[in-house]
Amino acid sequence: MVVIDTNPEYDTVLHKALITKEHKLKMGDPVQLKDEGNKHFQAGDIDKAIECYTNALKDCMDKKVQAVIYRNRSACYLKKESYANAVSDASKAIDEDASDIKALFRRCQALEKLGKLDMAFKDVQRCATIEPKNKTFLETLRRLGAEIQAKLKTTFSTDSRVQNMFEILLDDEMDKEKKEKAANNLIVLSREDAGAERIFQNNGVALLMNMVETGKPEMILAAVRALSGMCTGHKARAMAIVNMVGVDKLCSIMALDNEEIALATCNLFQCINDSLTGGDTRDYGKEASLVLDASKDLKIILLALLEMIANKRVSGHGRDQALNLLTKNVPCKDIKERDHSRTLFTIDHGLKKILKVCGQVPELPDQLPLTENTQLIASVLLNKLYDDLKCDPERANFKEICDEYVKSKIDPNNMDKTLHAISTISGLLQGPFEVGNSLVGQQGVMEMMVALCGSERDVDQMVAVEALIHASTKMSRASFFITNGVSLLKDIYKKTKSEKIKIRALVGLCKLGSAGGDDYSLRQFAEGSTEKLAKQCRKWLCNPQIDSKTRKWAIEGLAYLTNDADVKDDFVEDELALKAMFELAKSRDKTILYAVACTLVNCTNSYDKKEIIPELVQLAKFSKQHVPEQHPKDKKDFIEKRVKRLLKAGVVSALAVMVKADSAILTNQTKEMLARVFLALAEDPRDRGTIVAQGGGKALIPLALEGTEKGKVKASFALAKIAAVSNPEIAFPGERVYEVIRPLVSLLHTDKEGAENYEALRGLTNLAGFSEKLRIKMVKEKALPEIENHMFEENEKIQLAATECMCNLVTCKEVQARYLEDGNDKLKLLVLLCGEDDEKLQIAAAGGLAMITAAEKKLCTKMTHVTVQWLEILQKLCLHTNPSIQHRGLVIVFNMLSSDNFELAKKLIESELLEILSVIGKAEDNPKRQDPIDVARTCLVKAMDLGLIKPFTSPS
Repeated sequence: MVVIDTNPEYDTVLHKALITKEHKLKMGDPVQLKDEGNKHFQAGDIDKAIECYTNALKDCMDKKVQAVIYRNRSACYLKKESYANAVSDASKAIDEDASDIKALFRRCQALEKLGKLDMAFKDVQRCATIEPKNKTFLETLRRLGAEIQAKLKTTFSTDSRVQNMFEILLDDEMDKEKKEKAANNLIVLSREDAGAERIFQNNGVALLMNMVETGKPEMILAAVRALSGMCTGHKARAMAIVNMVGVDKLCSIMALDNEEIALATCNLFQCINDSLTGGDTRDYGKEASLVLDASKDLKIILLALLEMIANKRVSGHGRDQALNLLTKNVPCKDIKERDHSRTLFTIDHGLKKILKVCGQVPELPDQLPLTENTQLIASVLLNKLYDDLKCDPERANFKEICDEYVKSKIDPNNMDKTLHAISTISGLLQGPFEVGNSLVGQQGVMEMMVALCGSERDVDQMVAVEALIHASTKMSRASFFITNGVSLLKDIYKKTKSEKIKIRALVGLCKLGSAGGDDYSLRQFAEGSTEKLAKQCRKWLCNPQIDSKTRKWAIEGLAYLTNDADVKDDFVEDELALKAMFELAKSRDKTILYAVACTLVNCTNSYDKKEIIPELVQLAKFSKQHVPEQHPKDKKDFIEKRVKRLLKAGVVSALAVMVKADSAILTNQTKEMLARVFLALAEDPRDRGTIVAQGGGKALIPLALEGTEKGKVKASFALAKIAAVSNPEIAFPGERVYEVIRPLVSLLHTDKEGAENYEALRGLTNLAGFSEKLRIKMVKEKALPEIENHMFEENEKIQLAATECMCNLVTCKEVQARYLEDGNDKLKLLVLLCGEDDEKLQIAAAGGLAMITAAEKKLCTKMTHVTVQWLEILQKLCLHTNPSIQHRGLVIVFNMLSSDNFELAKKLIESELLEILSVIGKAEDNPKRQDPIDVARTCLVKAMDLGLIKPFTSPS
């Protein structure tokens, strides 16, 4: 009989107990959570361990338990390489118990990693006092002591070296060679963090400014480069240097009429900007509050650069670099970035100044000092600022400022002022075309251009013709000009005696003549007219008597005319013209880059082509719609011949120089065109050696890492083709080879085309066979999951390439660890691929399996659990008629016999494998099959050593 207690007090107590227990389960018992964290830590799941310890600390009231939890979490942070957090947690544990030896040693380890050796030394010293016989403590104490001594020695020697360098540099009587050596040493020292700090602490900034004040270019250059090293990646030091030197002083250095100094100062500004906007990744800890807000300094720098671009005292080189800095740092780098306040600020405070640069006419008196690149860089900046605007009111404001500026310059009584307005419109047409186009369409502007074409002054005609050329970019406008402007340009071409105007008029005609693109049926001029125009352009291009600025216009003309296949063919046959173009491409004038890139894209037919579907063509003809026609000389064999001609003329070395152009003129669109040309050149495997020999491999890397998405894919594809067949040491010398991995891995994604997947896999296979460092780099770039996906591919070529790549990767310890992990089918896939019928696939899969089972004995046992077919597949490999496959199968058998798993070895020998081994082992020596025979005999000897078989002895 069950007695039920109806006492209400008992019910209340029971209810409270149940609630308390439930609350504890919900909130988590600190000790229980600590123990759970310990289990996760031992299992290697550090993130889960940190989570448990953090939750335990929320509810823990016991100070001693708290100290243990902090100490344990400190160990987790050490594993995660979060050293500042490890120090913080260990310190909290030590605050509770000053003799907590584990917490002390953990703090010592973290402090050492943070570079605070003296503090780490004190902690381990306390540890050694508590446990004087602990070998680990004594060894760490000795090592840290030695490191501190070495650091002190280096510091003192560095200080004396710094002083010595400045003494040499500032001594007027010192030998020039010694000064150069001291300058170079100072620059190298400034690029190391410790060296930069020593220079800074030893009054280095003031001494560097003394070098600047000498006025000697080589001294200024050395000082600026040293300052760049000191500012790189260190926010606090960069801010200190900006305030010590002053932004105006830095701008005055950049304003000097010296290209090298202007470029070096531009680099210094870039280093400062990067450090102040997130380039400094170091953990300042408590010192973070000392690093001031950098927004004020960044604003001062921006205003100073805007002031520079319209200042007459600034040299052309200085103006170029100021514009380059604005182009690089003002517009948002990512379309998803929402904060474009820098762009709006620049438009409000500097748009008119940029327009002033665009409007300069160098042939007129009292103009700003310019280089051949300045105005195009200004147009690129205008385009980037306009593209960065997010809404219609912002764009309307931009157009309004431009409109007001141009109208303020148009003066019928002052022709020079009017020329400035037309030149400004030209600059806008080369930048934000939409804005320039709206200005051209305004009443009176086009009439003014036409009137200027008829002026007696050469400069008027030149500015007007250039504006007409830029205005006819859109085909609809070109059609208007074909009707109204061809006769005008022809008239100028025939009547003018100035070569400069003649060539510009010709380019206008070239542009109008190519308005139909590569559509053979849309020729604008009569048969043979475009060839005549092209011939004249080639003639000017090859004439060394004409200045390079004028010859540049000949390439502009060819950039349009090479849409015509007859012109392309004639041009590549003219080796002198090709070489003349390549020489100009290597010159300082970077405004030519786009025209050269366009010409090469046309000659190689590497532009995007719409697929012509026959059914739609028939439908278009039936409905009397226009149908594009392909020129007979745009067929594959003609393109291949043109590519060979370009390679012979040295196109790759020209492309390599163009890629290196450190200027805003090298836009993402230009980079994409260069990538397209490289891809066309790399089509034939026989030409890839030539591309590598002329520096094409190195030149492709920056194109694959920066630019438009399409451009990066094209460059990566070309890189993959080269990496697949070249020696990496030659194609990508030094550290560059590691930069190749990421672009190739990006081509493995499933959204890429099959050909791109295939070439990327072949390239990675070649690189994976080269060094362990490259294999580790591939793992870090997350190539493994992508390669494994392609091992399932239905396309046989891609599947084989992926398996070959994995075969080369399995020698990497990190890859082996992935195969050892439970819960994946990596090993199963490799075993099953060994059973496929494709011999090449079998060789790759069996090779990978042989190497990985040799490296990790545990995989020999795991292999028998992943699929029931393992023994059948193994026997199939060992019986194969192909010696390479048979050899790999027998090596796998030997690995399994040597795996320290006696039961597995016994199972193998009890199967038909013993008979297979015996037959192969007893065979006579045969050079063609010697490898399998030798391995079979080794397997039999191993079986005898294990006591699984006995040697055969005949009766006496």
